[in-house]
Formats: sequence, structure tokens, C-alpha cells
Amino acid sequence: MRVRRARPDQESAADAKSAASLGSSLPIVVIGAGMGGLVAALELAVAGRDVILCEKAAQPGGKLRQVRLGEAMIDAGPTVLTMRPIFEQIFANAGADLSALLPLRPLEVLARHVWSGSQAFDLNVNPDISAAAIEAYFGAASAAGYRRFCGLSARIYDALDASFMRMPVPSLPALIARTGISGLAALRSVSPFASLWTALGKNFRDPRLRQLFARYATYSGASPFLAPATLMLIAHVEQSGVWRIDGGLTRLATALADLATAHGAQLRFESAVEEILIDHGRVDGVRLSGGATIRTDRVIANVELGALAAGQFGAAVQTAVAPAARGAKRSLSAVTWQVVARTRGFALSHHNVFFSADYPAEFAQIARGALPDDPTIYLCAQDRQGSATGDEINGVERMLVLINAPALGDSAPLSAVALEGCWRRVIERLDRAGLTLEVEHWGQTDPTGFAASFPGAGGALYGRSLDGWRDPFARPPARTALPGLYLAGGSAHPGPGLPMAALSGRFAASAVLDDAP
Repeated sequence: MRVRRARPDQESAADAKSAASLGSSLPIVVIGAGMGGLVAALELAVAGRDVILCEKAAQPGGKLRQVRLGEAMIDAGPTVLTMRPIFEQIFANAGADLSALLPLRPLEVLARHVWSGSQAFDLNVNPDISAAAIEAYFGAASAAGYRRFCGLSARIYDALDASFMRMPVPSLPALIARTGISGLAALRSVSPFASLWTALGKNFRDPRLRQLFARYATYSGASPFLAPATLMLIAHVEQSGVWRIDGGLTRLATALADLATAHGAQLRFESAVEEILIDHGRVDGVRLSGGATIRTDRVIANVELGALAAGQFGAAVQTAVAPAARGAKRSLSAVTWQVVARTRGFALSHHNVFFSADYPAEFAQIARGALPDDPTIYLCAQDRQGSATGDEINGVERMLVLINAPALGDSAPLSAVALEGCWRRVIERLDRAGLTLEVEHWGQTDPTGFAASFPGAGGALYGRSLDGWRDPFARPPARTALPGLYLAGGSAHPGPGLPMAALSGRFAASAVLDDAP
């Protein structure tokens, strides 16, 4: 698929054509071609609205990105797709078939885990297979605890899916009203006011299993020692299916962009919005970096909330988001390495996790603003299929290596010495697990790099930090206090991750359509 681009110097003529197509109506402007912005633009275009999507980068995707190393393209953001029905519905609404457009390949092994030495434990997408593996590796009591955990995870997901994740404007009273008796019982049983780490202790006495499932907190950029226990629902999400996309996950962004274009949306790349214009207390247009303006009375901002609050889109929109959202604590950032290498020794799966020896110490160091001395390492071997029977690679392979880091890219940049030392510790840890990398090409992205690409959050990758049960309700909904300004993306409700960002785009588009005169 190819995304058709409008050049910045075509703006005046394109705007005139857009306005003429619907009489005196103004186009709707979407800022940012991340997942939320792409879905919002597509939904509006499918509804027959005139849409202009402005993206400062040269391609769609936002954090869903690839990095070129030599001849290799490496996914440097999300690496797998979950909650597939959300995307199937979005594509179907646009008259397309997700599976016909994208080659989706299911994973059998969710992740290969290593604690010390080189002995690995595989968590399977099939909970029965995982339970048998846990019994063999950790004992019968651990297997029984895992089965209880799976049942609880499913009940929590069922309780929160319709009442929170798919609610455009979440609130605790609405959740209580919609969840029902069985849902409330599930939430009470998990101790929703407890942290994920505390709640997991009720089912897993073995600290290794507790650490394994506590890592789900990092999927939302949170510490497992602060994140709400309800995040254990991620286990059920993964058991419902995890998919790779041949050619890389960025093909999802390209497919959405092509669909939006086919339905009449204008996608303008290398067209950064510098200011959201206001007149008489409501949105009146946007000004691009080249000085051109687009008249509009409705803008969907798929941007970091911190960028709005800092005035990076103009002083007039700084107070559009609630103060609690503007001053929220940042989620985790990361240091990532994109690697092309030959591997020897340890047999990699698609997803691999090499745990730190002291999980509390790791997150305590991050909370203090430092890189951990002994980080947990996530390694995505992108040419591995995630098969339960394993697969061999002849020659070089592509990898994304990641550790969690504090989101201080705009205030306390990491030094070259610190980053070099961190990479050395990563290599030493992999070597202790029996994995040798013969690196041919590599690249690196740190919190400062993420902050430059996605301004307003210091490199935080997941919006606000989830430091307790109230925080999920503190994410702002699509509508803001400023008439004509709407929000989408991982900073807005329902939160980070591709499926949640896609839902935020749907919520924003629905709000715009509902508010249309």
C-alpha cells in the first residue's frame, strides 16, 4: 500500500476545494498520524466529513515506527497486535477486511522468560498449556494459583471492557452502575485499591511468577508496585490472541492511512502544526510551521497532553485540559537498541524477557531518576515466529532490545557514558543467559530522543503514570473545555497501547460528529 501525500505548497488550493465540496462547511483537522489520529480521520472520512490530517513526520504511525539499519527495517515501537476485534470493527466500518489487507500471524509463545542462568520458561497463549508448563517448572501449587489468576483476569476484563474501556467518558459511578453484581464481585475480589504487586502475591507464592505477571504494569508504563491490581486483565487479553504482521507492524498504520485517503481524507505529511488558533473562545483554525493556515472550527489533537499544557500549540489552548491531567506524573520512558546481529547460544523466541534479580530495587532506581544497575531486558527477535516448537535463524536477525527508564529526556538527559555503560550491562546479562550477539548494525533511542520526536512528555511513552486506582479515571475524555478542541491518543482515555489509542480515535470522531450542527 502507498499513502498519497499532499505537499505543503498545495494547501491553499486543497483547502478551497475542501470547503467547496461541502458548501460553506469547514474541514475537520486532525493533528498527528499516530494510531488515535489515523482512526479518527478514517472514521470521520467514512462518515462523509471533510478531513485534513496534518503530521510532522514523513510517514504515518507516530510511536508505531520503524528504523532502518543497513537493508533491514526494524519495528522500534509496538511489535504485536492484541484485541484484534477492535481493529476488525474499524476496518469493517470502512468497508475493508483486516485479515485480507494484512498478513496476521498468531504467536503461540507469548514470551520466553529467564531469571538466572539460561533455563527458560515459556508462557503459552493457551492457558492449559501454560498451566502444565508451570506445574512442571514451578510445582502443582503454582499451577493452581495460575488457574485461579486466569479466571480472575477474565472476570476483571469482562467487568471493565464495556463499563470502562469502551465508555467514551469514564467515571466511577458509571462503572458501578454498568458493571453489575457479578462485575463488582470480581473487582472486589482483586482488591482494586491494592497494587498489582500486592494482588499477585495472593495467587503466586513463587517470586518469579509474581515478577512475570507484574511486568504487565509496564505495558502501561507504570511501576508494578504502584499500578492498580486491575491491570492483571492484560493476561486475559493476551490469552485471547497475539499477532505479528509480516513486514512489520507499521503496515497497520499504512493500511489505515490508505483507507482514510480512499474515503476522501487528505493526509499531509511533513506538515507540522505550530498553533491552534482561537477566536471568540473557540477553535478557529491551525497554523502550520511554514506559516500557512487552515480554517477549521474542529480540531482533534492526537498529541501529548504535556505539549498542549506547555503552550507548544499556542497559549490559548494551554488551559483546555483539566489541571489534574496537565500536572500528571509521567509514565515510564525507555532506552531501546535496534540491532542487526548473528546470535549464538540461547534459543530466542519472538518475545524474550531477562528479569532483574531485584525487581523492587530496579523500579526504585527508576523512580529516583536513574537507569537501573540491573535492568529487566525485553528482547523482540523479529524474525522468530513465536512457535512452541521453536525456530532457527540462519544468518543475521533483527532485534529490538528495551529497558525501562525515567521520563526525564527534557530535563536530565542521559550522558553518553551512562548509555554506554547500560548497553555493556545488557550485553553482560545476555551473556550470562548464554546468548551471544555478534552485532553488525545497531541504533539507539533514549528518553531525549523520544522527547524530541513526541514533545511534551520528557520521553514518557504511555501518557500519565498509573500510580493508583484513581489514575485511570483521570485521563481526559475526547471533549475538552475549549469548544472545537478534541483529544485522541495514549494520553487520553482509555490510555496507551494500540487498541486503546484506536478506541480514543473512535471516541474523538464520535464526539465531533455528535457535536456537529
